[in-house]
Amino acid sequence: MATTRTRRRRSRPTAAGRPAGNGALALLGRAGFLARGIMYVVIGWIALQIAFGHTRQQADRTGALHALSSTPFGEVALWILVIGFFGMALWRLAEAAWPPSAEARKATKRVVAAAKGVLYAVLGYGVLKYAIGLGAPQSSDKQSVDLTATLMHEPGGQALAVIAGLILIGAGLYLGWQAWREEFMKDMQLGGLSPRARRVVEWLGRIGGIARGVIFIVAGVFLIVAGVRSQPGQAKGVDSSLRELAATPAGPWLLALVAVGLIMFGLFSCCEARWRRF
Repeated sequence: MATTRTRRRRSRPTAAGRPAGNGALALLGRAGFLARGIMYVVIGWIALQIAFGHTRQQADRTGALHALSSTPFGEVALWILVIGFFGMALWRLAEAAWPPSAEARKATKRVVAAAKGVLYAVLGYGVLKYAIGLGAPQSSDKQSVDLTATLMHEPGGQALAVIAGLILIGAGLYLGWQAWREEFMKDMQLGGLSPRARRVVEWLGRIGGIARGVIFIVAGVFLIVAGVRSQPGQAKGVDSSLRELAATPAGPWLLALVAVGLIMFGLFSCCEARWRRF
């Protein structure tokens, strides 16, 4: 009976006349979560090695692409990322255009879904260029500095940088709060898992989500510093934000802890690829 109810819910048309559980869109979304999971696992692994001085590789998207391409299955992995990120982009844009539920039809939800779609399209394009040999995307650090410098040249640029930093901090706190409360569980279908396996997925999502939020917060703090001091070079991308954690009194252990958290978030994203409700 439960299976029947689930099928009915999935086949219910949206406000735009599209089924909420469109099989093609769901497949694209699952590919996207798998790609995101691979990326976070690799970034977390690089960060873990940085914590103990075992690599000079950048712990960001660019570093992850270099690391993946150097493996025996590098070319395959890169194309998985290309397909996954473009798939996620299409799924998010479809979610914005044809919301699958009353909650998703809210204007804010649709704007966020569209913004995520654009972001993943940009990520996919960057990986595609790298996969076909047109060069790696800019490092997150250089992107942050360049964007901050551009912002500084605008009227009220310092204030805008500070506001952007506050938004990043707010986003990080929100992500961490959502993860702690396990808000992600409402989008998961784990009924077929054992209680132990379910707890593993819950903890992957909780700790991983908090670690992800920490990166947003650190990047936001340095963006505020850059704005207050009018020094774009103070802005930090993912790589420098992670490295700054090693400069705290806790030393490399704090970076190692966050790195493990990022790996856990990557594994949780892979779980979403399998058990997320579409």
